[in-house]
Amino acid sequence: MDCAVDFYARLLGFTPVSDVEVAGDAYERLRGVFPIRMRVVRLRLGHEALELTEYLAPRGRPAAADARSNDRSFQHVAIVVRDMDQAYAWLHDQRVAQVSSEPQRLPDWNPSAGGIRAFYFRDPDGHPLELIWFPPDKGDPRWQEQSDRLFLGIDHTAIAVGDTQKSLAFYRDRLGLRVSGGSENSGPEQDRLNAVRGAHLRITSLRAAEGPGIEFLEYLAPRDGRPFPADERANDLVHWQTRLIARDDATLGTVGPRPVAIPGHELGFARGVTLRDPDGHSLEVVEP
Repeated sequence: MDCAVDFYARLLGFTPVSDVEVAGDAYERLRGVFPIRMRVVRLRLGHEALELTEYLAPRGRPAAADARSNDRSFQHVAIVVRDMDQAYAWLHDQRVAQVSSEPQRLPDWNPSAGGIRAFYFRDPDGHPLELIWFPPDKGDPRWQEQSDRLFLGIDHTAIAVGDTQKSLAFYRDRLGLRVSGGSENSGPEQDRLNAVRGAHLRITSLRAAEGPGIEFLEYLAPRDGRPFPADERANDLVHWQTRLIARDDATLGTVGPRPVAIPGHELGFARGVTLRDPDGHSLEVVEP
């Protein structure tokens, strides 16, 4: 945890805001791990937050060294930067583990994504991350506001999916997110960004009333991405989970199994339920 916090705080500008240890039956049922003890550090960047979890007991498995961006287990968060060249130079000098060869500018023939610059890399535990820069005509207008910070906030989390329509049935029709955009991306820039030769992606963006978006990455080619590991557990380092805040108690009760009450609200919510999407990605729906 200390290594991870240093990476996110010193290299990426996140600010730690809480650091707690939790254990007990409620967390065991919520995360499906027994017996459980977790150290959870919450960090903030702009208006968004990221939680890092170290499973003190039981320890999970490391991330696969040969993980690829088109594997179904792929998930990242996209960190918006004010200046891509400056941000990349900083991370390059710090010897981060690169996925992309260098930042890529998406081509102008793609009206939905043309001019966006992006770069993939990994944190010390192998989690993929993205830097993204939006030109003035793309992205949320707040990313164009004047700032002296280099790293501005989290725009979205992206997940690899096998079938966009099945994912829409889950995220849009069941959970109530709205589609906010989409594109088809291909070409040498996309290949080098994702480190997948011949990449052709169908990208669909969804959002709730507020907070970061969720982006589907369906690889139309190549179709050889590996399925989500059937035996993946919350303490494995490949694990991500996206937290959605339910509007009210009635909403929480409609999305899945019976919610778990969290004693003491150590993580900032009263009840929660864990779901898996059609590809295996984990979500935690909570009542604040």
